[in-house]
Amino acid sequence: MKIFDGIQDKFKQFGPTSWAVNNKTAVYIIAILISAYGLIKFNSMPKEQFPDIVVPTISVATVYVGNSPKDIENLVTRPIEKQLKGISGAKVNKIQSTSQPDYSLIVVEFDTDVKTDIAKQKVKDAIDKARADLPNDLTTEPDAQEFAFSEMPIMFVNISGDYDGMKLKAYADKMQDKFEELSEVTRAEIVGAPEREIQVNVDPYKMTAARISFMDVENAIKRENNDITGGLIEVGNMKRTLKVKGQFASIADMQNIVVRSSARGASVYLRDIAEIKDTIKEKDSYARLDGKNVVTLNIVKRAGENLIECADKIKAAVEELQKSEDLPKDLRVEFTGDQSKQTKTSFGELINTIIIGFVLVLLILMFFMGVTNAFFVALSVPLSVFVAFLFLPLADSIIGTSVTLNFIVLFALLFGLGIIVDDAIVVIENTHRIYNNGKVPIERSAKEAAGEVFIPVLAGTATTLAPFFPLFFWKGLIGKFMIYLPTILILTLAASLIVAFFFNPVFAVSFMKPEGKEYEKPKKAVFRNKWFLVFVIAGVLLHLPGFHAVANFLILMALLMVLNAYVLNDLIHRFQKRALPKLMNNYEKLLKWILVGKRPIWAFVSLFGIFALSAGLLMIRGNKSTFFPSGDPNFVYVYLKLPAGTDVKYTDSITRVLEKRVEKVLEKEKPGAPGSIVESVITNVAVSANNPRDNNRSIQSNLGRIQVSFVEYEKRHGKSTMVYKDAIRDAVQGIPGTNIEVAQEDGGPPTDPPVNIEVIGDDFENISMVAKNLFNFLDTNRVEGIENLQPDIELVNPEITINVDREKAMMEGVSTGQIGMELRTAVFGKEVSTIKDGEDEYKIQLRNSELMRNNITDLMNMRITFMDMNTMQVKSIPLSTVASVDYTNTAGGIKRKNVKRTIQLQSNVPDPTMVGKVNADLKIKIDEFKQISNIPPDVTIKLSGQS
Repeated sequence: MKIFDGIQDKFKQFGPTSWAVNNKTAVYIIAILISAYGLIKFNSMPKEQFPDIVVPTISVATVYVGNSPKDIENLVTRPIEKQLKGISGAKVNKIQSTSQPDYSLIVVEFDTDVKTDIAKQKVKDAIDKARADLPNDLTTEPDAQEFAFSEMPIMFVNISGDYDGMKLKAYADKMQDKFEELSEVTRAEIVGAPEREIQVNVDPYKMTAARISFMDVENAIKRENNDITGGLIEVGNMKRTLKVKGQFASIADMQNIVVRSSARGASVYLRDIAEIKDTIKEKDSYARLDGKNVVTLNIVKRAGENLIECADKIKAAVEELQKSEDLPKDLRVEFTGDQSKQTKTSFGELINTIIIGFVLVLLILMFFMGVTNAFFVALSVPLSVFVAFLFLPLADSIIGTSVTLNFIVLFALLFGLGIIVDDAIVVIENTHRIYNNGKVPIERSAKEAAGEVFIPVLAGTATTLAPFFPLFFWKGLIGKFMIYLPTILILTLAASLIVAFFFNPVFAVSFMKPEGKEYEKPKKAVFRNKWFLVFVIAGVLLHLPGFHAVANFLILMALLMVLNAYVLNDLIHRFQKRALPKLMNNYEKLLKWILVGKRPIWAFVSLFGIFALSAGLLMIRGNKSTFFPSGDPNFVYVYLKLPAGTDVKYTDSITRVLEKRVEKVLEKEKPGAPGSIVESVITNVAVSANNPRDNNRSIQSNLGRIQVSFVEYEKRHGKSTMVYKDAIRDAVQGIPGTNIEVAQEDGGPPTDPPVNIEVIGDDFENISMVAKNLFNFLDTNRVEGIENLQPDIELVNPEITINVDREKAMMEGVSTGQIGMELRTAVFGKEVSTIKDGEDEYKIQLRNSELMRNNITDLMNMRITFMDMNTMQVKSIPLSTVASVDYTNTAGGIKRKNVKRTIQLQSNVPDPTMVGKVNADLKIKIDEFKQISNIPPDVTIKLSGQS
């Protein structure tokens, strides 16, 4: 009999579960430590709106002021591209470049397997090799920068008041210094502020009379504006520094500069030939908030830092400056476009969803498993999340960067909430079945239950995880963006397996008791229950320090205990004694019926029929698809594009017209009004006027942007913002000569435009001709769904060409280079020196007087003064004697892709679900165009875009 007793005592076990049951105290301590670590980690992890994607994409920006797009392409872009194309040791996927007036931008996209620091170093090495072929007088040397989502501003700080522009700029400088002291801030960019400039506006006729050239004026200013140290002189026992002080303190010091003097006493002072002005630099950008001029600081957060903390510290810094009276009380400071608000909302929703999920899981399982068992299962929801936080170092190594709490991570956690409880349900239910209301000891029940179901549960969890593993191999920028989803989801579900077999059995051993009416206490006893008292007291006390979420949850649990005692308990018993047995009996009958004869085979075959039927019905229904879902906009952008070279003042005037139209649409929702869903309307012209995700950060005088920011979703009183987006789109149309696009913030990773037609070739004239013809063809044969198809560069841009007669010029003793530099200095100007004021330096700009530099006739009559090297005499000749004027057209910019010139026809598609159909229709139209057009053999037409 003893032998049989030994066999009876043996049962199937799972080692870790048995150890946990035998060491309950240690397990509880581990659970408490993990929960504390999880809470601390959740609160301390950097919180961001978007994943901090580090992509191996490097941009190279070069400024060479005063040059046309073709000159920029030949002098700057091509030499750098030549070296970039030869990069070895790192795979380059794509090289794109934009050559526009004064500015070259090259974007190098590496394979996603290349580390960003290696990619950046490769690009820098290529730039160093190209320096020998670059001009020596570049305005700004080539600057290599990596692309990151963290480079987008997280908020805008706008300052305004009854102060002049320079005073507002001074306040903005103070704020900028304060913001950039914060470790969370990379930089604070000032937009819309005036800039001080010392102008030396010469009169060309007086210069000619005095036989003085621009070079003479430049050298005179440079020679005088110097502090020179002469060395050390011994004076007694001391050595003193000998210093010649000559730097200008103000423009008064410049008035008496002698530009030229002669032995006969005739001297030419700078004041005789030029007007010297300490003034504001000609405005090259505008910024407005709700129609009023402002100075704006764009706050760019440092990668990996906490978005919410960064925004809070910015606001605290402003309050500190106001309290210390560094900022006057009547200075208006407003925060707009604050991404931290949406991030706070997302985290609040996550906590609420976890709590609601916990409560709903608890309520549903109570009817099937009883209150105590349901509570064990529901505990697996927060505990699995906390255990998953232990695996974050593993997640960091998978993703390649530190994991931050962003909306993809939050989505993964929310997505896994319903799956997390599956493992715990199986283990607890099996424990409850073996326990059989106390007939089998609870320790044995827990161990045996885990041993029986471990393999099936492991297999079930593995099959749930398996579909997510291929997402790890998703290539490209989209893969970098989406890798957070499978990583967090897999780790969370793996954590749920640990919780189900390590923690839940211990909870069951400690708290699982026999159930039934005979075991229950009177209903009033709930008010004496120790857990009820703990929940109520802790909930009240936690409200005092401000932990409202946890406090509300504890009070809710106390209320649920009362609800359970007086209402749910009777309902649960009724359900378990009547509805549940009936449901199980019907299910048993169904199984017995279907498992007879050939019925299982037909049941299995019918699954394929149901699949085919559902797929057919889905196709008939015609579900629309989109690359990345987007709901009601939080921001609406109105992008204005005028012909390249448009004066910034004219662009601003058109932008003001658009502002009026937008204001009319929003007249019932004025920013700042009580109950208004519009937070602010920000206007930018030239600077920060392009798409926030565009790499091109140059000043583009032909661009304008209006940004309408809405308040948080919960403050919109159920109003849809999509209605206003559509109304704004209708209101801003109809201005001749403009390209206007209305869009909302991008959801998900950056992609190509919805419609993108590339015309590729070597000869710019050929691709320009094909692009024009294709544009006209598509404009005539319109495709439904396209909002505003336009080339990405201006194909026709007016230009004034000065043609130098080389023979005449060389006979006179002057070169084309001398003529070009004289014209450049006369019109654009030249920085000849600087004036220092404290830590700031201000340019001294030399050029013709305003009337003279804007008149082509005066420029052609301008005399070129130079030293004739043949006669060694100062010579002066009119420009018109060696050059002529020709009014021509040129391209507003030149774009290249993989070192080939490319013109792209691009458009937005208002309905994102129509992108696939629009591109399919476009392909048909392009094929028709190829058949009826004579396309040069070196020109290729390629349809790309989102689809």
